[in-house]
Amino acid sequence: MAGASVPATPLLKDELDIVIPTIRNLDFLEMWRPFFEPYHLIIVQDGDPSKTIKVPEGFDYELYNRNDINRILGPKASCISFKDSACRCFGYMVSKKKYIYTIDDDCFVAKDPSGKDINALEQHIQNLLCPSTPHFFNTLYDPYREGADFVRGYPFSMREGAHTAVSHGLWLNVPDYDAPTQLVKPRERNTRYVDAVLTIPKGTLFPMCGMNLAFDRELIGPAMYFGLMGDGQPIGRYDDMWAGWCTKVICDHLGLGVKTGLPYIYHSKASNPFVNLKKEYKGIFWQEECIPFFQSATLPKDCTTVQACYIELAKQVKEKLGKVDEYFIKLADAMVTWIEAWDELNGTPAAAAANGSAK
Repeated sequence: MAGASVPATPLLKDELDIVIPTIRNLDFLEMWRPFFEPYHLIIVQDGDPSKTIKVPEGFDYELYNRNDINRILGPKASCISFKDSACRCFGYMVSKKKYIYTIDDDCFVAKDPSGKDINALEQHIQNLLCPSTPHFFNTLYDPYREGADFVRGYPFSMREGAHTAVSHGLWLNVPDYDAPTQLVKPRERNTRYVDAVLTIPKGTLFPMCGMNLAFDRELIGPAMYFGLMGDGQPIGRYDDMWAGWCTKVICDHLGLGVKTGLPYIYHSKASNPFVNLKKEYKGIFWQEECIPFFQSATLPKDCTTVQACYIELAKQVKEKLGKVDEYFIKLADAMVTWIEAWDELNGTPAAAAANGSAK
């Protein structure tokens, strides 16, 4: 691939899994081969488990379909969505690596303004391995990038930063819009490349998109539950949003950082806005209740693990959002089931060593 930049020894080669949810053959991996081939892939097949998904030769991968999910989780498989990309979080659960990168199968390699292919995975790794600054905003953005630093007035006592738990990447071409925005701007495409990485400040929520996302599984993995979406559920396309709201509240509590900005991928396909509207319409109303809930959510100081934080958050979801719709009671129960399944597969009970320090 012309212009591609691949390190001689790929970063975190044995410490990172790439998780891909799909319903189709993974031809898109050919474009990503220079960047992804050294890494292990976890493919979560959605939809009909009897369908054969073809993966290009040369990739190291394991593939799970719905039959596998049911076999591995038993009754707890009910917490994993069906006929929705939210099923990707099963890949997070079965991974044994420290880091996860997840990407959608309609996302291709983007080019930077000079025409060079962007190694999105490498940039995500750099984001995760460098500290974040959630407690005090640096006006030159990421002070740890080459050519930047802390500006005058930034407290020296805070310059060590915080561990980075999440790296949230962006997209060129088709933007990640909701259905109403798609309908009024059907031809809009994102051509702006902004060369910046920012830490999202503590106490600030954000709309997390799961199509170009990396995270430290050991620091925040159990919070990356993509909820109950798709088949049999009254809502879709809020799986990554839900995970993002929960994750950000827990990161803030544990003193962990979340970054957004670089890297970009090229999002190739606009989904049908009318189908999306049918999936989203309840969420469009419910988010006006959900976001104030998460903005005001507090966790007790004795919640020092991600699992303990998540169980407490599930309790609050049931108590407060359960009044909005009974779906949230079902979702809260699924959140608890998710943690139970995570601990069973990973041998990390809720009383395990703290992931961070409660703030």
